[in-house]
Amino acid sequence: MFFNSYVFIFAFLPVAWGGYFLLNRLKLVDVSKTWLLCASFFFYGYWDVHYFPLLLGSILINYSLAMQSLHDRHHHRRGLILKLGLGFNLGLLCYFKYTNFFLENVTHLTGLEFSVAKVLLPLGLSFYTLQQIAYLVDVYQGIAGEKRFLDYALFVSFFPHVISGPIVHHEETIPLFKSLRLKVLDRRNVSLGIFLFSIGLFKKVIIADTLSFWVNEAYRNTDKLHLISAWGTSFSYTFQLYFDFSGYSDMAVGLGYLFNVKLPQNFNSPFKAGNINDFWTRWHMTLTTFIRAYIFTPIVKCMKKPTFRNSMISMFLAMTIAGLWHGAAWTFVIYGMVHGAAIVIHHNWKKKKKKLSWALGTFLTFNFVNLTFVLFRSRNLTEAGNVFSAMLGLRGFQLPKMGIGFVKELGVKLGPYMTNDENLQLLMVVGSFVLIYRAKSSRQLEAEFEPSTRLALASAVLFVFSLFGMNRVSEFIYFNF
Repeated sequence: MFFNSYVFIFAFLPVAWGGYFLLNRLKLVDVSKTWLLCASFFFYGYWDVHYFPLLLGSILINYSLAMQSLHDRHHHRRGLILKLGLGFNLGLLCYFKYTNFFLENVTHLTGLEFSVAKVLLPLGLSFYTLQQIAYLVDVYQGIAGEKRFLDYALFVSFFPHVISGPIVHHEETIPLFKSLRLKVLDRRNVSLGIFLFSIGLFKKVIIADTLSFWVNEAYRNTDKLHLISAWGTSFSYTFQLYFDFSGYSDMAVGLGYLFNVKLPQNFNSPFKAGNINDFWTRWHMTLTTFIRAYIFTPIVKCMKKPTFRNSMISMFLAMTIAGLWHGAAWTFVIYGMVHGAAIVIHHNWKKKKKKLSWALGTFLTFNFVNLTFVLFRSRNLTEAGNVFSAMLGLRGFQLPKMGIGFVKELGVKLGPYMTNDENLQLLMVVGSFVLIYRAKSSRQLEAEFEPSTRLALASAVLFVFSLFGMNRVSEFIYFNF
């Protein structure tokens, strides 16, 4: 079940939302939370019921370990419990996410063949596993206290974020599920939730899914790309990923508001970042927070001395791990390493107190990210090499065939030529640039939101346009991670 599907919008969501507030109105608070938990379980199991036992088992085991650690006063035994919990969670990730990758590389190096069935990645595993790792670590460090199982299970599996985040910290949501004040229907939250959901749906269905047609076609034939088509493809995928992930984040936050749950922001105009470090404080913000708190900081603490050099080594390693988290392929490993190296270079530049203008910094950051997203999209290094070589002009230069005459061939003639695929692609790319750099971000719109007829009309227009565009149901890109 996708957020951008008719069954979700017109069946699942009204039933889950209506039942939750009806039960709260009858003062059946625990029953309402149980209803929401069951709805979230149904939402998750709708994809593939075979993966539901994995989610439930993960919740039960992590909760049991956390409670055992809380009630054990012996520091040594609590440390063993933490190691057991980390081993269990990382073991799940390694098995489901990296078994195929490991065996493929062993086969490539040794020539040995393994008759093992291909392991499929369960949806949401990476996200709900990281949330529970954070909870176990916080329990061990004395930061997190005891939670009721119902609240804990809902924190892990709440359907707006269980598949692709945001990666929620326990203190950000569990208190909200416990608050009686938030069990009452809030009209402003409902209005804001619908507004954000409509924006996100439009981004996904109208912009990201439209761009995906050209991206998918190009990546089916990367050996046929030339200079212009390669750059057009790279821009198209960069904006597809931007609006796909931004749209999902808007929808997730909007759905949270419908239930009076304020989910953390996960996206804040990352292409307006003036450097690569700033980019990662704006792109997948909750993942960056997790990397800093639970990967980078522990690596630094393992170093003998907290020097600048050791911090940079730790940062590089943390970003490499983050790259591998995104997917089991060498393209993702290199993607993480390149971003880690860029952050190290930025900090060394900053240490020397050298500055770039915001315009130049933004230009360089965008183009760096655009180039590295080629690795993010490519299925293997050969495919990435084809795109990069074409972008460098090593595969020739060819103007789009859009008509007769210089102006028409550049694709800037509107009118009848807009029926041409390449012309429409150019319009979409230019329009994406304008939206990203000129329009207000969802975060700004959320902060300034006040219910009004004008905003209600705008939401309705975006929603209706999106409904007409939902002729096919497409998954979100981050579902693959």
